[in-house]
Amino acid sequence: MLANFSKNFFLRVSRNILLNRAAKKWGLRFGASQVVAGVTIESVIKKTQELNEKGLVCTLDHLGEFVSSKEEAIEATDYNVRTLEAIEAAGVNSHLSVKLTQLGLDIDRDFCIQNMKRILETAKQTNNFVRIDMEDYTHCQITLDILKELRDTYDNVGTVIQAYLFRANQDVLDLEGVRLRLVKGAYHESPEVAYQNKKDVDNNYLKLIKTHLLSGSHTAIATHDHEIIEKVKQFVQENNISKDQFEFQMLYGFRKDMQVSLAQEGYMMRVYIPFGDDWFAYFMRRMAERPQNVLFGIKGLFSKR
Repeated sequence: MLANFSKNFFLRVSRNILLNRAAKKWGLRFGASQVVAGVTIESVIKKTQELNEKGLVCTLDHLGEFVSSKEEAIEATDYNVRTLEAIEAAGVNSHLSVKLTQLGLDIDRDFCIQNMKRILETAKQTNNFVRIDMEDYTHCQITLDILKELRDTYDNVGTVIQAYLFRANQDVLDLEGVRLRLVKGAYHESPEVAYQNKKDVDNNYLKLIKTHLLSGSHTAIATHDHEIIEKVKQFVQENNISKDQFEFQMLYGFRKDMQVSLAQEGYMMRVYIPFGDDWFAYFMRRMAERPQNVLFGIKGLFSKR
């Protein structure tokens, strides 16, 4: 009961536009620096280099969701382009992750697509890959529609499927051959569209992983759940699935020892690294996911940062 209250509280706070705007002026606070790798491209490239040296590959995510003008969306697009260029210049091993709402999806669909094409062109020129993050349920179908349109021209783009959604299994079947990042899901969704019970989400998550792997599609398994990771290891071994066909992914700042351990075992281990001054909504969703994460906030109250 208390856990559900905590989760709902942090998810509601994450959507508060005034708090999100205020947080840009605060700097990284409340323990956010433990899960957000700085506010500039230079700082996140340095973190990426450090992780690469440990045998870990990365995905950079310039945080930002509440975009209300075309000027903000163009600025975000420019920043993502510069991030890809910085990855290339530094020679680090990292992909890029973007949110369509940051690129103006809620303002104008075609405008958003043009911004996305700018990013994909840069990624193509720098031989890189871009993943479109999945957002809340109201953006799910339009995200998949835009992905399909983009893939008519670009093959260096994929997306994310959230296992708590009832529609996820059909989406994975429809996206055979597409590089997918499979997650459990971190938004507050209605019982009409999403599983509410952890066991149901976990069962569906494993089902999606197996389905996509067996189709021969590249699969990114994004979880900190050691039990699921062990089950995946067993499944790929039993089905002779090459380690080149999948990778494990975890968030920056979480289960760092396990990340290094998986890399040492010969698995591709990718660290998802968020950065930027628009960190508040992301951090609140991490707090909502597990009660233990609140410790980040408690520690942060005593931080000088």
